[in-house]
Amino acid sequence: QVQLVESGGGSVQAGGSLRLSCVVSGRTLRSITMGWFRQAPGKEREFVATIRSWSGSSPFYADSVKGRFTISRDNAKNTVYLQMNSLKPEDTAVYYCALDSNPWGTSVKDEYDYWGQGTQVTVSS
Repeated sequence: QVQLVESGGGSVQAGGSLRLSCVVSGRTLRSITMGWFRQAPGKEREFVATIRSWSGSSPFYADSVKGRFTISRDNAKNTVYLQMNSLKPEDTAVYYCALDSNPWGTSVKDEYDYWGQGTQVTVSS
C-alpha cells in the first residue's frame, strides 16, 4: 500500500522559510513523478512544483513560486522536499505531496495517483 506523509508545516512571518518533507512508503521514487500542490480556503487545489524520477531532469514550478521554492528528492530516503523561501501571506494553504506512477512529469492534479494528508502552512504579514 502506497502512503505519503507530509511534515514540516507551521506558522512563519512573511519573508521566512520552511522546508516540507514527504516520506513515501510502499513505492520507490524511481520511474515516478512527485509533485507538490496547495489549497487555500475556498480555492481549488493548485499546482506548486513537480520533479521527475531521473537525475538531470529539471523540476517544474508554478509561476507564483518560481525563484522562491525548490523541490528536491532523496531516493535513498524515499523522501521529497519542498524548500520554501521568501514566503508571502498568499502562500498560506494546506500543502499536499502527490505521486504520479508515470515518469514524465505533470502539473495536472488529476494525473496523480496518490496523495498525502496535507500539512498547514500559515504566513503572517
